[in-house]
Amino acid sequence: MSTSSPEAVKKLLENVQTDLRSLSMECKKKFPPVKEAAESGIVKIKTIAARNTDVLAGLKENSSEVVQPFLMGCGTKEPKITQLCLAAIQRLMSHEVVSEAAAGNIINMLWQLMENGLEELKLLQTVLVLLTTNTVVHDEVLSKAIVLCFRLHFTKDNITNNTAAATVRQVVTVVFERMVAEDERFKGIVEQPPPVQGNTNRRSVSTLRPSAKDAYMLFQDLCQLVNADAPYWLVGMTEMTRTFGLELLESVLNDFPEVFLQHQEFSFLLKERVCPLVIKLFSPNIKFRQGSSSAASPAPVEKPYFPICMRLLRVVSVLIKHFYSLLVTECEIFLSLLVKFLDGEKPQWLRAVAVESVHRLCVQPHLLRSFCQSYDMKQHSTKVFRDIVNALGSFIQSLFIVPNAGNAAAVSAPAAGSGSGAPSSAQGAPGTGGAGGTLTTQAAFEYRGIWIPLMTVSVQGSAKATYLEMLDKVEPPSIPEGYAMSVAFSALLDLVRGITTMIENELSLEEEAAAEFRETHPDEEWNPQPGAHLVWEEMVSACWCGLLAALSLLLDASTDEAATENILKAELTMAALCGRLGLVTPRDAFITAICKASLPPHYALTVLSSSAANLSSKAYSIQGQSVQIISPSSESHQQVVAVGQPLTAQPQGTVVLTAKNIQCMRTLLNLAHCHGAVLGTSWQLVLATLQHLVWILGLKPAVGGALKPGRAVEGPSTVLTTAVMTDLPVISNILSRLFESSQYLDDVSLHHLINALCSLSLEAMEMAYGNNKEPSLFAVAKLLETGLVNMDRIEILWRPLTGHLLEVCQHPNSRMREWGAEALTALIKAGLAYKHDPPLAQNQRLQLLLLNPLRELSNVLHADIRQKQLECVLQILQSQGDGLGPGWPLVLGVIGAIRNDQGESLIRTAFQCLQLVVTDFLPTMPCTCLQIVVDVAGSFGLQNQELNISLTSIGLLWNISDYFFQRGEAITQELEREEEAQQKQAQEKGETLNRPFHPAPPFDCLWLCLYAKLGELCVDPRPAVRKSAGQTLFSTIAAHGTLLQQPTWHIVVWKVLFQLLDCVRTSSTTADKEKIESGGGNILIHHSRDTAEKQWAETWVMTLAGVARIFNTRRYLLQKLGDFFEAWEVLLNHIQSAALSKNNEVSLAALKSFQEILQIVTPVKDSDKAADALAAMGVPAVLMDPLSASGPGRPLVHSDSLVERLTRYSGADMQAPPPGEESALDDLVLWWSAWNTWYRVGTESTKPPSGPTEKFSFIPSQPFLTALIQIFPALYLHIKANFSMEDLKKLGVILHGAVSVPISSDASPFILPSFTEAVLTSLQEAVLTALDVLQKSICVGPENLQVMYPAIFEQLLLFVEFSCKPPQYGRMETKLVANAKYNQAEWVALNYVPFAERSLEVVVDLYQKTACHKAVISEKVLQNIIKTLRMPLGLKYACPSESTWKLAVSSLLKVLSIGLPVARQHASSGKFDTMWPELANAFEDFLFTKSIPPDNLSIQEFQKNEAVDVEVVQLISTEILPFANFIPKEFVGQIMTMLNKGSIHSQAPSFTEAEIDVRMREEFSKVCFETLLQFSFSNKVSTPQEGYISRMALSVLLKRSQDVLRRYVEDERLSGRCPLPRQQVTEIIFVLKAISTLMDSLKKTQPENVDGNTWAQVIALYPTLVECITCSSSEVSSALKEALGPFKDFMQPPVSKVQNGES
Repeated sequence: MSTSSPEAVKKLLENVQTDLRSLSMECKKKFPPVKEAAESGIVKIKTIAARNTDVLAGLKENSSEVVQPFLMGCGTKEPKITQLCLAAIQRLMSHEVVSEAAAGNIINMLWQLMENGLEELKLLQTVLVLLTTNTVVHDEVLSKAIVLCFRLHFTKDNITNNTAAATVRQVVTVVFERMVAEDERFKGIVEQPPPVQGNTNRRSVSTLRPSAKDAYMLFQDLCQLVNADAPYWLVGMTEMTRTFGLELLESVLNDFPEVFLQHQEFSFLLKERVCPLVIKLFSPNIKFRQGSSSAASPAPVEKPYFPICMRLLRVVSVLIKHFYSLLVTECEIFLSLLVKFLDGEKPQWLRAVAVESVHRLCVQPHLLRSFCQSYDMKQHSTKVFRDIVNALGSFIQSLFIVPNAGNAAAVSAPAAGSGSGAPSSAQGAPGTGGAGGTLTTQAAFEYRGIWIPLMTVSVQGSAKATYLEMLDKVEPPSIPEGYAMSVAFSALLDLVRGITTMIENELSLEEEAAAEFRETHPDEEWNPQPGAHLVWEEMVSACWCGLLAALSLLLDASTDEAATENILKAELTMAALCGRLGLVTPRDAFITAICKASLPPHYALTVLSSSAANLSSKAYSIQGQSVQIISPSSESHQQVVAVGQPLTAQPQGTVVLTAKNIQCMRTLLNLAHCHGAVLGTSWQLVLATLQHLVWILGLKPAVGGALKPGRAVEGPSTVLTTAVMTDLPVISNILSRLFESSQYLDDVSLHHLINALCSLSLEAMEMAYGNNKEPSLFAVAKLLETGLVNMDRIEILWRPLTGHLLEVCQHPNSRMREWGAEALTALIKAGLAYKHDPPLAQNQRLQLLLLNPLRELSNVLHADIRQKQLECVLQILQSQGDGLGPGWPLVLGVIGAIRNDQGESLIRTAFQCLQLVVTDFLPTMPCTCLQIVVDVAGSFGLQNQELNISLTSIGLLWNISDYFFQRGEAITQELEREEEAQQKQAQEKGETLNRPFHPAPPFDCLWLCLYAKLGELCVDPRPAVRKSAGQTLFSTIAAHGTLLQQPTWHIVVWKVLFQLLDCVRTSSTTADKEKIESGGGNILIHHSRDTAEKQWAETWVMTLAGVARIFNTRRYLLQKLGDFFEAWEVLLNHIQSAALSKNNEVSLAALKSFQEILQIVTPVKDSDKAADALAAMGVPAVLMDPLSASGPGRPLVHSDSLVERLTRYSGADMQAPPPGEESALDDLVLWWSAWNTWYRVGTESTKPPSGPTEKFSFIPSQPFLTALIQIFPALYLHIKANFSMEDLKKLGVILHGAVSVPISSDASPFILPSFTEAVLTSLQEAVLTALDVLQKSICVGPENLQVMYPAIFEQLLLFVEFSCKPPQYGRMETKLVANAKYNQAEWVALNYVPFAERSLEVVVDLYQKTACHKAVISEKVLQNIIKTLRMPLGLKYACPSESTWKLAVSSLLKVLSIGLPVARQHASSGKFDTMWPELANAFEDFLFTKSIPPDNLSIQEFQKNEAVDVEVVQLISTEILPFANFIPKEFVGQIMTMLNKGSIHSQAPSFTEAEIDVRMREEFSKVCFETLLQFSFSNKVSTPQEGYISRMALSVLLKRSQDVLRRYVEDERLSGRCPLPRQQVTEIIFVLKAISTLMDSLKKTQPENVDGNTWAQVIALYPTLVECITCSSSEVSSALKEALGPFKDFMQPPVSKVQNGES
């Protein structure tokens, strides 16, 4: 029934009247005024009821009066009366008939009652009714009412306190509800914006509506009160508690958030008052450290106080939940504080309430996202979200690391009431061995001996707090063990679940939007909002480290399957989310964690440890506390389900797998199966782990790559429980399904999967190195499986797949490579057999792609793999042989990929394939493959395992060349078609066509390839192969060369023949000189072939001869090529190299080839101009200009001024070449080129070794030198027209060198005549012939050639010198042939005497012909002849051969007889001036030789020799002295002195007494004297000077005689009885004889010719002669007699004369 219905009104009136009556009754005695008031009140009510139709309104108007009696009744302070009054007032209030004024009065009355401590509960009730039933109370009245309630809250009575507290709460609520209602009323009305706020709170109130204003003042004072400041509005407060204040604040904030969000004034309060307050109140908690001594803390108050702290946290939770957007900065501070409270040093209860608060945040993902956006993503801001997660992580860790400091009881044993006993200590989880499994274990975490039970704290996704709700507790509660852990664990799971679900949903929405967008706008790019992605990524990046650290630790410590499942699920969802967002590092980290948990503890797995290292280096710190990522170390009691061997390189013990490991493995499989597309590079981690698990569980690969449980050989160490045995087929199945599902992955993910498998396989390979134990074949098997299920898109994965399997095939572990080859060949066969679309025949690229790995297998060295490969080729040939088409090159490549280290059997197998191809398949394969067949056949020739195969393959090449020859036209056509197509393609791409021997037509190229192959075989290391290939090559060129087009010959010459020559030359020059032992016992090697060098020499000889023969036979064809001249030069260069090789066989053969190509008949050419000829030879046109030869000098252009000579030549004869000689110019160039080569060969081969020679220095053989010199005359005939002086000098050097070369002593018996025979060797003959040819050609040649005569003389004279001074060859020591013992390997000098003498005869002969030539005169030939002859003349008896000096003398006489007249004739020109002294010296050296005649010289011989001396003196007297006036005076003087000397002192020191007369050369002395005297006193003295010379000569002679005689007398006297020395005696005898001869001569001369002075000197001798008489020697005496005799003519009486008037 409503309060305003008539019945209610009626009832109200009755009740009020009744109340008034009761009051009146009660106060009758004691309080008469009250009684009266009551009674008048009754009257008043009746009146109102009567007058007003709306009774209630009337009551309200007069409510002050109506209420008055009751107020007075309360004033009596009588309990009974007061109760009655209060009840009545309440009744009025409840009917809302109290006006504002009345209300004020009521409140004042209540205040008095309160101050008197009366009816407290009733008071409260009354206030409550007053405020809740209507809104008349506000402003100061309201504040008074509220204060009243507060004051009642602080009474002594417990019931009152609690009631008051409840009332206050309700009143506060009412105040704010009024404001909300007010706002609702004014909703649609547009308000004036409030003026700009100032700083104080006072000013802002004016803008508020009444209810709002009350609310504002109330809230502001609550803040003041909590802060322990005086209230502004709640006047009259006496005391207040913070706890109560905080509860009130919390309730307001929690219940009326919109008030604060909608009104700026209230927001201001939040910011300015609430937040600073909270922060201030938190300070004791922040500073407090558990365990710090109380003395250290400044005041006991500062200790954290549970009730306040807990309430503050509640306030904070509300602030964060509702006003986060307003209080961004403040929330940052609160959250940081919250994080700090989780710190290990804080009290246990504080950490518990903090963790509950954190849990509250964790269930609000959107809030967390805001944190992330507001803090973590802003620069210079705390990373709040990250810190929260990290704090949770370190909180959990700290629980394991530090035992609960709060409960000393709960250290490691579970708390007594926690629901179960201590954990069973039995190994393996309790429950497996329990009695019928009745024992249930409590879920718990256990880590390093710390056991923490797990309780159910709240339903998933909601944060139900326990300790935050303990508002009645004053003392901190004791926290049961495991509570904090359980809350933290829930918080973590909720956090992960919330974030991942939120982000996944948003991602899915975005993907749907993207899909829709693509449908509607197919051509545009979809650009999602980057903001969202950034937030998601930041959230994940901020939280993953902390989450991972905590989850890994919990996973490790978990002993409960459900908890483990939850943790794994969290890690899996995080990993998948990171994958979707493309955050690689966190994704890998979570996967690593799952992987590690799947494997036994401390299991060494590099993939994981390396990625864990990356993480642990990220150990991050939270407020100075370092958080390490803890790696699993489970010693927890887990059920062991399997024992197996670890997959490691070194055999180790066994490892165990627990049920938890298998649980993790399933999670891992689940991850790979469901989220394979986002795994990317983490496939590696996943697969590595699976591989190890598979290995430990002992699964082995079967056909097609599936893994089956198979016990391996080393299996006994693997033990599986029945539990896991039943799981194995399932696991194996899931594994296969996992790889089958790869067909649903997109291409990129598939590539990641393949890459990961490849890396795994690489590791397995690493591990299998160096041992032959069973390798892990997991990766190889799975690669095969993946390949087979993805055959429809095989192209995209074929390369990485087969590329890796090829590496596996090269592995040293046989089992491993066998599987590799198995997988590879299976894939190739499957690929070729698969029905591709389009089929392979139309998709050649794919066919080649599939066949390619088959070719790559050829690079594998292992025979077993090659065997598999060749088997595969065989199967392909049998099944797909006809359809190979473009695959032929590849298949041929496989057949031809043989290497020498492969053993005979493989090579034999492959060769049989080749023979099959050559016999059956040549016609069916594309012609472009023929070249490959040639190459392959060639490579079988080059292998060195089996000589017979090499030789047979050379035969195959001959067969192939026949096939080319027969099918030539067809092949040509097909190749040309192909060529055109390729040309077109190349042009489109703008490239040049690139194939070997390109410019030649394709068919010719085929031939060239064949020739090139044979050419390679010609330089094979084995002599038999070289020989066979060489013969085949030259025969093929001879037989089929006609098929080639002319330009192709150019390539044959340059690329085939010359290249071959180059190679052979190189190999020969570097070949080994070691002796080869006779091979194989029964094979004997001839001594001429017993070193590699000698065997190569044979090849060189054969090749050079072959090429020279081709040049000879195809000369006409080759000359039409533009560069025949260059080719000629190169060929000559090869001949030169061979000729200069240090091998007699080769060098001699080279000269034979030289002779062969020089005997070429010049073919007649039709060209009519010499210039054309030059151009044809490749001589640049510029050089044809005669003027270009620069001046008279010889510039060094192009192979020794060759062109200059040409131009000189062409300049002369260009005008009209004689008919029939058009090609003479070509030939001339060729001949000159040949001359240059001959010159270089000659120079090099005859140049003596410089420096001290070693034992082995090479010296050319005589036959070689002879052949070399014999080539010259023929060559000279062609070049004589331009043969210059300089060329002659070059020739001279070579001739001289050749003659000087010694012979090795073992060859000397065959070449040298015995020493006594005077015979020339053939080489010396050749040298003289060459000079003879020259001399004759000069003789008949034009005048200008005669300048060469002197040079020829010079050359011959050099040879003449050999007679006395054999030439030195470098510093080589040679023995004369006579002293050389034939058995010593020394070098022997030839007997040069016959050669020198023959040369001398030629000289004399030539001089007789040419004495009068200008050149001969001006080049002083005569002087040179004399100079040369001086040597043998001087040596005389010392000459090696006696004949020499005799020949020299006779030659001298002959030459002088011709030459002296010429010299006199040209005396005036001075050209002979220098000859005279030379001649004088020659006479001197000969007539007075220093050499002693040999002892065995007979008297007759001596006399003969003396006759020669006499002959010389006679020449002087007939040819020289008579013409003294044409001859220089010095010369005559020298002759005089000589005659003078001869006339006295000509003794030889050793003869017997008997021979003395003969030996004294008396005859000679006499002739000398006579000549001297004859000349001295000849009456022909034409000038006084000449007379003077002769007189002077005489006086010298006489003075000398005087000296000798005196000395003799002296010595005789001194010597006493001793005879004087022989020489002195002989000398004195000579002097005496000379004196007697002189006397005779003087007498014969006309007296007027003799000077008086002379007489005086002669007479002066007499006394000295007399002195000699005493000498003891009989010879001296007899000579003295003869000398004294003639003096009688002077014995005349003295004549008396008067001189100057005196007597």
